[in-house]
Amino acid sequence: MSIISKDIEKAVAILSADKLVAIPTETVYGLAGNIFSENAIKSIFKTKKRPLFNPLIVHIPSIERLTTVASHIPTKAQRLAEVFWPGSMTLVLKKQEIIPDLVTAGKDTVAVRVPNHPLTIALLRKLNFPLAAPSANPFGSISPTRPEHVAGYFEDDIEQILDGGPCNNGIESTIIGFEDDEPVIYRLGSLSLEDIEKVVGPVNVKNKKEESPDAPGMLKRHYAPNTKTILSESISQDIRKHHDKHIGVLSFSSDFKEYDNVVYQIILSEKGDMAEAMSNLYDAMHRLDEQNLDLIIAERFPDFGLGKSINDRLQRATF
Repeated sequence: MSIISKDIEKAVAILSADKLVAIPTETVYGLAGNIFSENAIKSIFKTKKRPLFNPLIVHIPSIERLTTVASHIPTKAQRLAEVFWPGSMTLVLKKQEIIPDLVTAGKDTVAVRVPNHPLTIALLRKLNFPLAAPSANPFGSISPTRPEHVAGYFEDDIEQILDGGPCNNGIESTIIGFEDDEPVIYRLGSLSLEDIEKVVGPVNVKNKKEESPDAPGMLKRHYAPNTKTILSESISQDIRKHHDKHIGVLSFSSDFKEYDNVVYQIILSEKGDMAEAMSNLYDAMHRLDEQNLDLIIAERFPDFGLGKSINDRLQRATF
């Protein structure tokens, strides 16, 4: 039987035995384990080669379960949860004492969300424990948005990838913490800053922290292909600059195939739709990384709405 399977009962059995299952969400696939199992959580860190100082996100099936993991829920956090859950928003809140320090990297806060994927919601409702589920990729690599991406990383390391098809949103959740009960964005994601501010007013963005990060995704280099990648203000100019290299181009909506040294190109949205581009981003990065290129040139997006989140991922992928 293939490691990729839609069998929820099999997933329940594996997770209940303190082992790992890759699960689908609307953002990316997660590498999931029982938050109350030290063996499972240690296995997540070991399998991903993830540093222990980087906290994990806890997944619950409904907003009603929030008080089982969080001890203090600011008014604005409650309002955000009511508007955006299930969905692509993670809240960082004061944790209940039962939440293991291993999950939270020793912090007194826990990152929590309700994912918007019917298969994973159904799975969570069958379990008597929440799931910790960071992205199902080796630490720092491109996040997976298809079950095949996960299999390419971990086929020999996990027993099941729960097949929920391609992820609709295509990049990770937006992470919101609270300082003096006021919201602060710790990670830009597939819920835009503008949509958040429509609910709670102006929000500060504090999304880079190399030491003891408050949330996942705050490290400078992350989400990165193996191929050298640069983020470009002018793709045409950078193509000419690197005329001696075999180049792959990742563009928003424009075509650059007229250049002889562009051997592979992916246009994220020919109609210029930010949400479509975001949905296609990681899959495109996976495909480009498989082409034995000398260089990937990625186009910087307009810096508003979801473009801010896409630029954040592209910036962390470059070196």
